[in-house]
Amino acid sequence: MLSHAAVSVSIHILYIPGDVIIIFDADMIRTELQQSLKPDGRKESDCIVKHKSAVCGGIAMELRKINTDDAFAQWEYTAKLPADENGLTNPYHGVSYNDYKERVLPEMISHEHPVHMPDWFVPETYYYLWDGDSLIGEFRIRHYLTEALRHGAGHIGYSIRKDQRGKGYGTAGLKMTIETARGIIREDEIFLRVNKDNIASQKVMLKNGARITGEDEAHYFMRIPK
Repeated sequence: MLSHAAVSVSIHILYIPGDVIIIFDADMIRTELQQSLKPDGRKESDCIVKHKSAVCGGIAMELRKINTDDAFAQWEYTAKLPADENGLTNPYHGVSYNDYKERVLPEMISHEHPVHMPDWFVPETYYYLWDGDSLIGEFRIRHYLTEALRHGAGHIGYSIRKDQRGKGYGTAGLKMTIETARGIIREDEIFLRVNKDNIASQKVMLKNGARITGEDEAHYFMRIPK
């Protein structure tokens, strides 16, 4: 049985023409996560405390839309992200920095307002989770669902750097992404899909208020109220 941990956060919303950047207070997130228990009853505070003292020291986390200023850090993340990891596909695995800067980055940015794309293509916006100067993870929001996506990948896909997993970043990053998605998507609920063998992501989704609405041989399908 999975336990649910409530995480209360302080939210600051910064409006910039064309963008909404949501910043959460990292200290509060970590304080709340330290009180949550893993399924085996062990406190999560060890990895959180180590991370806080060694890396963050109270710096707020930020969900930042893909942009040209952060090109190098975004490229490093994109190039290292496997071509397929837990169902999240990445056609740009192994891309060179020059190719990323000249071709891939403009292409990824254009997915938010696509032109000359097939009818089945759904607008998608890339966001990155930052903790201070460190890029921690990638989050993608699909603006609406086709029938295939409704019964498939859903609205949101994400990944966290392997060396930063198990520290609460997935839970915090998905929470920020859900808040952003509520202002973008058309549907009344946020649709998610997770592999049955990806227990960590299942916990992240459940902690963010998801409920299981269906399954197939390999996946659980979840929804979160908009």
